[in-house]
Amino acid sequence: MADKQKFAFDKMNFILLAVGMIVVIIGFILMTGPSSTQTTFEPDIFSVRRIKVAPVVCFLGFIFMIYAVLRKPKTKSEEE
Repeated sequence: MADKQKFAFDKMNFILLAVGMIVVIIGFILMTGPSSTQTTFEPDIFSVRRIKVAPVVCFLGFIFMIYAVLRKPKTKSEEE
């Protein structure tokens, strides 16, 4: 019986990476909004959502992605 080729990542690693990427994208979407121009000032650029919540969401997404990369896949002997 031929041994399966061993990969550094298993299916769960890829799922966790995708979830982390989605969280980062949500964080960047939370940062978007109207911008100030030379003629008008937009006070929304200093909203809590844009300067506190969105960066924290992005940071957590990046931390989650680092965990997904460092997570060691379970071997067949550990599963049984």
